[in-house]
Amino acid sequence: MKLNLYNTLTRTKAPFAPIDPKNVRMYVCGPTVYDYAHIGNARPVIVFDVLFRLLRHIYGEAHVTYVRNITDVDDKINARAAERYPDMAPEAGIRKLTEETAAQFHKDIAALGVLRPTHEPRATDHIQQMIDIIVALLAKGYAYVAAGEVLFDVRSMKDYGELSNRNLDDQQAGARVEVEAHKKNPGDFVLWKLSEPHQPGWESPWGRGRPGWHIECSAMSARYLGEVFDIHGGGLDLIFPHHENEIAQSRCAHGTPVMANTWMHNGFLQVEGEKMSKSLGNFVTINELLETEKFGGRKWPGEVLRLAMLMTHYREPIDFTAKRLEEAHSILNRWSEIAFGTNVGAYEAHLLDGHPLLDDLNTPLFVTQMHGLFKSAKAGDTTARVNFRLGLQLLGFEGIELPGAARALRTAQVADDPKITRLISARKAARAAKDFKESDRIRDELAAMGIALKDTKNKDTGEIETTWEVAR
Repeated sequence: MKLNLYNTLTRTKAPFAPIDPKNVRMYVCGPTVYDYAHIGNARPVIVFDVLFRLLRHIYGEAHVTYVRNITDVDDKINARAAERYPDMAPEAGIRKLTEETAAQFHKDIAALGVLRPTHEPRATDHIQQMIDIIVALLAKGYAYVAAGEVLFDVRSMKDYGELSNRNLDDQQAGARVEVEAHKKNPGDFVLWKLSEPHQPGWESPWGRGRPGWHIECSAMSARYLGEVFDIHGGGLDLIFPHHENEIAQSRCAHGTPVMANTWMHNGFLQVEGEKMSKSLGNFVTINELLETEKFGGRKWPGEVLRLAMLMTHYREPIDFTAKRLEEAHSILNRWSEIAFGTNVGAYEAHLLDGHPLLDDLNTPLFVTQMHGLFKSAKAGDTTARVNFRLGLQLLGFEGIELPGAARALRTAQVADDPKITRLISARKAARAAKDFKESDRIRDELAAMGIALKDTKNKDTGEIETTWEVAR
């Protein structure tokens, strides 16, 4: 089974070969938790959740380590916490704010069918690891202290800019970097900066201060995955400066040729044909899509948002529209008819070379193939049913259920189905005859057809009564 992934660092698609197949390691930049996550934030969460599922299927659940961090110290966080909790100490204020916001983030992405990563470290719990890396950079001549800050000297690294394909001499000062007099070079970036009394801060060799943004991910990835690991992911907007600067810090501090062997980036998201922004009125959060009728005049189930993302290849730009959500909803309504038909765990389920997911996570092609598997499964093809169920798991739809209107229709259909009526009667007879093996067999057969049985004891007669409902 050969997995091919596109590597931003080499700009080629190549076979994925983990450093250690018994410990496949992936790091993805997580949220900065000061406000509700918007729908653009959901894209990398969903994309790399699919990759996480795929890697676990290939290498085994116990052999994949997935780290997605939480950035919980940042100038926006500091300002929001000071505004919301002015009477609290700065460190306590940002902790309270970020814990509340992280809890909301987890609730929102859980609705999208996202698995929890193996580790979800918070930046503020890894300050000492950041300090250790900065000390190493200073000792090796890659960093310097100026105007109360510790800065990375970008010209000290010969191949700085390799990921983003940027030549330092061609970069225009002030375009994407902050130009200040105390910097040796316009592109030099902050590793550590001093904090005012009203700002969060931690003791360090350079005074009470706080870390720069980039150093956080270098410290957390090294802590949980080692100095060199397999995959680093995130949005296209993070290539420069964030990921470029992560590479610079990590490689120079550890003396390694790379930080991660494969760099993966998902494309941008726009809403109804325009860049999402509050000024245009098209800024929408995950929570608003789930809980309000702000977008398209209705609420949207999390699985619909997920499929809408996966209908476009992760490296391509995506236009997030109400029409796309309607299409995704229609597809899931059909798929849910046999979603719980077969338990893949009971089968020798495999992915073959040439499977769309093995070709750089080609989810759009796989969604198309799933339509064919669905038709064959409904026609009684057992192999197609198994592969369809496996496909649902890999895409993250193992828990989809019929929506209310479809469930009511399905219930009416089941009530008129003579085969199901006969099976329920046969199970009742088996229980009466104490043939529990046959009773369980019939229960399982009905479950495979999407019918859940419930046995309850009648308080008045003491007899066991059986009811049923549509489970999918």
